[in-house]
Amino acid sequence: MGKIVVSENITLDGVVQDPAGAEGFGRGGWVGRVGERGREEAAKVLLDEALGAEAQLFGRRTYEFLAARWPSRSGELADRLNRKPKYVVSSTLHDPAWNNTTVLTGDAVSEVSMLKQQLAGDIVVLASFQLVRTLIEHDLADELRLMIYPVVLGAGERLFGETSDKKPLRLVSTRTVGNDLAYLTYRPVRDA
Repeated sequence: MGKIVVSENITLDGVVQDPAGAEGFGRGGWVGRVGERGREEAAKVLLDEALGAEAQLFGRRTYEFLAARWPSRSGELADRLNRKPKYVVSSTLHDPAWNNTTVLTGDAVSEVSMLKQQLAGDIVVLASFQLVRTLIEHDLADELRLMIYPVVLGAGERLFGETSDKKPLRLVSTRTVGNDLAYLTYRPVRDA
């Protein structure tokens, strides 16, 4: 059975919107505000995660953003992302351009539940905060890996939205990345 792993870059106040500054959000571009060592070590974390994943799972907007950038890149991370199976939850995407992509067009909860049954290993969800909210609400996320950037934006889309009930999590690991980033891993407490 597959394991849904949510992997997010996030600010101290929980914002996930426009980390690279490419979406036009006035407070975007916050991932670039760390030093070179932090960027290099964060890239290593991303590479390790990609190498260890069975597949990637995206919402449509994140998929289209990444599909416009990664196929033309080279290097170990690009090679892994381009070869790896990719799944995108979308009712509007019909002809995905990025190789090894399968579009999941039905109900997101049902489709992801079936995907977990079909695959073994980590199914990593990058960004895709709307999809992540759905996965958390329906107890489909098995692990949250949060790379916390030391900035408070005060506005923007946050990772966690309203839920029907509390969602207890257990901290299972912490690590410092570079000089400024905290990398926290949480797992749901399903028996609470």
